[in-house]
Amino acid sequence: MKRSNGRRTAAAAVLVAALAVGCRPVTVTKTGGAPDGSGVRYGPTAPAPPPLGPHTPPAPSPTEHTARSATPTPEPVMAYGSQGARVRELQARLAQLGLFDHVPTGNYASVTAAAVRAFQQRQGLPRTGAVQPEAWRTLLARTHRPSPAELRPRTARPVGAADPRCLRGRVICISKRSNILAWIVDGQVVSAMDVRFGSQYTPTREGTFAVTFKSRHHVSTIYHTAMPYAMFFSGGQAVHYSADFAARGYTGASHGCVNVRDEGKIAALFGAVRQGTKVVVYH
Repeated sequence: MKRSNGRRTAAAAVLVAALAVGCRPVTVTKTGGAPDGSGVRYGPTAPAPPPLGPHTPPAPSPTEHTARSATPTPEPVMAYGSQGARVRELQARLAQLGLFDHVPTGNYASVTAAAVRAFQQRQGLPRTGAVQPEAWRTLLARTHRPSPAELRPRTARPVGAADPRCLRGRVICISKRSNILAWIVDGQVVSAMDVRFGSQYTPTREGTFAVTFKSRHHVSTIYHTAMPYAMFFSGGQAVHYSADFAARGYTGASHGCVNVRDEGKIAALFGAVRQGTKVVVYH
């Protein structure tokens, strides 16, 4: 009994001492056991900070500190990957300044980003390649509203004289010499659009063909790439929209298909063409 009373007295002294200094147990880990066999380890609590004086400002909270130090960055109006009518307007306005020498497509890719950086450099703005609100306002002030012809020109190149095989009936007439596809009905050009062809290793076949089948959301089973608005005319070769052509222009090539970079124009053509429509590919 005396030994037990002695243990109680020692424990009470430790408890009084702990309360006197404001100590509280902090769990560090519950694995690997503890010296007392309880499975819980304890560590001392850090000493409390000294009280604030009458003129000592309180330390900012982490949230307040972040809010004060962060510099807000304006969201881009347009950036790489953007699509639509505003991108087409951007391209047409950059063309007015001689910074975009392509047909507006409405697709914001590497060519458009390079033109934007050139404009930003000219105006002393950060060369981000993305159109921030300030850059957009500056561009609007230095250009005029694009006309319909500037937004949607017939093509980047003159259509020229069509092959005689294209002058009767409804014909998709494709010239390798001018890189133009013309949709001709009874000898009249209804629409024209820029096209590119296969490389020397995968050339686009020439001759007179017919549309065998159409596939609005086609994906190549060989190359696993998207071929929207595909109109097949010679085996696996088709006329179709190419996002790569829209972005990179003639720096690339197809695997034999006829690529179109104006999605609006080929969508209209896809709606007008029927199975059996004549296709003429010539040089």
